[in-house]
Amino acid sequence: MTRKVRRRTLMLGIAATLLIAGCSGNGGSAASSGGNGLEKPTIKVGAMPIPDPASLHIAIAKGFFKDEGLTVEAIPITGGAAAGPQIESGALDISQTNYVSTFLAVSQGKKFKLVADMYQAGPNAYNIMVPKDSPIKTVADLKDKTILVNNFRNIATLAVETQLKVAGLTEKDVKYAEKPFPEMGNALQTGQADAAWITEPFITATQSKLGFRKIADTMTGQTEDLPIAGWMASDDWVQKYPKTLAAFQRAIAKAQELASNDRKEIEAMLPKYTRIDAKTASVITLGTYPSALSANRLQKVADLMLEYKYLKSPIDVKSVIAAQTDG
Repeated sequence: MTRKVRRRTLMLGIAATLLIAGCSGNGGSAASSGGNGLEKPTIKVGAMPIPDPASLHIAIAKGFFKDEGLTVEAIPITGGAAAGPQIESGALDISQTNYVSTFLAVSQGKKFKLVADMYQAGPNAYNIMVPKDSPIKTVADLKDKTILVNNFRNIATLAVETQLKVAGLTEKDVKYAEKPFPEMGNALQTGQADAAWITEPFITATQSKLGFRKIADTMTGQTEDLPIAGWMASDDWVQKYPKTLAAFQRAIAKAQELASNDRKEIEAMLPKYTRIDAKTASVITLGTYPSALSANRLQKVADLMLEYKYLKSPIDVKSVIAAQTDG
């Protein structure tokens, strides 16, 4: 009798263990792959030290990624266009990108997907600037002059060309030279170029410290409220890590919403990941922070690129956007 009781107790114990394991669902997987069963619980995300990717740093600081079981390491990059090779090599999982560079890369056969929105233009956030003593007064005066941009054939040159068109000029009437944003002020001061396409915080910095003048807001007319930047991953990465992607999308959307509704959150964050001090952060001009990708809004960028011959054929933007999913 005692033997039967022991055997029955043993069998009940085994059954209880199996029941607990079964009820835990993906519990074993979650333990081995990180919180919430993510395929890749730690990822590297490329971002420039400018206001555009503020929501990434807000999401890290507020624990939005942590709530999703995701650890995000922010990796500084020099430009959205330069992130493509790092995405392809796997050095970065997700990266900041500007939409012009992304659509251009996709048109050349690159397998990239846009996974979340980041930044949309606002008035006076992307200006053509000249030194205070420059003879250049209008965009028409840029004929035969050299303009600094952060990258060739990207959002900078496209934005400039929309303003050249209004002034009766084309890209053939000017010269472009590449220079990182932080170096543009000194380059203009020393005569290396005649004008520069500058974004914040460098607009405010060159105005206050060097007396630079604005000759054009490049986000007017055709480019008013133009979508500027988003988050990008490779198509293979998107397919391989759907739960990780979904966790990133949820957390970044939450941070975008916070950024769009409370400028103080952005002002508090900027000094922590950029060289923007608190005083400058409180006065710089900012664009907007959309919470979700909109194919209709982004199609405007692709159509503009087609008009200015950045693209040889139309792009259906819907095909470049990764599906929003719960993983």
